[in-house]
Amino acid sequence: MTPVLSPNTQAILLLTAPLIAGRGTASSDLLSPGEYKRLARHLREIQRQPADLLSPDAAEILHACQPVIDENRLQKLLGRGFLLSQVIERWQARAIWVVSRADAEYPRRLKTRLREDAPAVLYGCGDMALLETGGLAVVGSRHVEDALIDYTMSVGRLAARAGRTLVSGGAKGIDQAAMRGALEAGGKVCGVLADSLEKTTMNREHRNLLLDDQLVLISPYDPNAGFNVGNAMQRNKLIYALADTSLVVSSDLNKGGTWAGAIEQLDKLKFVPVFVRSTGEPSRGLDALCKKGALPWPNPQDVDSFEAVFNVTKPSPATSQQVGFALFMNDEPYDAAHVTPSPLNATLASYAGNVLTTTTDVLSDAKPVAERPERLSTVTQVASVPFIKETDTQKAITTPAELLFAAVRDSILLLLNKPMKDAEVAAALDVTNAQAKTWLQRLVDEGVLDKHKKPVRYIVKPSSLFE
Repeated sequence: MTPVLSPNTQAILLLTAPLIAGRGTASSDLLSPGEYKRLARHLREIQRQPADLLSPDAAEILHACQPVIDENRLQKLLGRGFLLSQVIERWQARAIWVVSRADAEYPRRLKTRLREDAPAVLYGCGDMALLETGGLAVVGSRHVEDALIDYTMSVGRLAARAGRTLVSGGAKGIDQAAMRGALEAGGKVCGVLADSLEKTTMNREHRNLLLDDQLVLISPYDPNAGFNVGNAMQRNKLIYALADTSLVVSSDLNKGGTWAGAIEQLDKLKFVPVFVRSTGEPSRGLDALCKKGALPWPNPQDVDSFEAVFNVTKPSPATSQQVGFALFMNDEPYDAAHVTPSPLNATLASYAGNVLTTTTDVLSDAKPVAERPERLSTVTQVASVPFIKETDTQKAITTPAELLFAAVRDSILLLLNKPMKDAEVAAALDVTNAQAKTWLQRLVDEGVLDKHKKPVRYIVKPSSLFE
């Protein structure tokens, strides 16, 4: 739980959140996600942050925002301080935490994958660390036969036995069956809710699981928000973004949230592989998803075969239209022009799914390019120096695995200009924790990385940068 909200988060809540089910403020007065994005962009351009709107010189800043959002409207929203203090007290009494994109605690997976579309604010209850563990996303229809409920629960139980987090949406039907199967088997579960977060967290059955760090529930919507079809649709991308792979158990054809979320994942986002149920009653919706590129679920029966599902190569990410955009001063867009791989590495990257493109996201925690000449010079220098002599690399690459490792090697070294956990590396590269550990240990064995203990962190050995 986060006992004290950061100034940035407080400002964002005042601008976008209804606060206590919207009492005192018409929902039409709140900034929509699109309006908030425009405001955040403008604040960045004038080198300000949301918290500055609450500072002593706020009047001047508000006036400077007039071209984007009406100044009087902003003043009205920001004047809800007493209402905010009341709702914060209510949330804390229910162990509900709140983080914004301006906070270091905000899930890296969402920030890296969704970028501009990551929710400005997340509400949650339970162990926030579960949001960085990846796992299997299971989604499906609300109204299904008992046979599919039993099938889905067995998938959840297998995920628990394999030590993989189960990610789902908390809706009745397939979502709840998957989560229940995992929880009853002692597994870890992340539920991404579209409504009623506060009510769900207060459920006696859920409360013990939340307190035992077995369950985390999150929502990008007010904890008291009721069901809304649009919200249910929008949260689907969060489910996929938090996972390593996914399974669609059931889906209507050309309609419904499950269909829309899977199609968005297959055609646009491409965060993770999408599997569909391949046994039991036939489904026109699932057949259509296969034609769109989904894979038949291999129906693993034990932990080893279940783990093999996580080794399936994810689809190549679609070219992002949001490169270069960031919401906050400390949330920097990457500039590909400053990360120049050697010709060999560029070739390797094209064979390995453009791994280096993903890696540029590691710059997202730095200050703007113009404000960090010392770090920029270091990154430019490291990126332009081949870490592997091309002649040696050409000799070493004899298998697809070696080809991939050669491409990702430079990416990891760029990433580890500061100490990082294996889970953080996995999230940045969009791979499983197990895969990241394998690569990191190999680089440790090669003498390229240092492995610090208590807690375990990895960092590039200074001497290895110019070998």
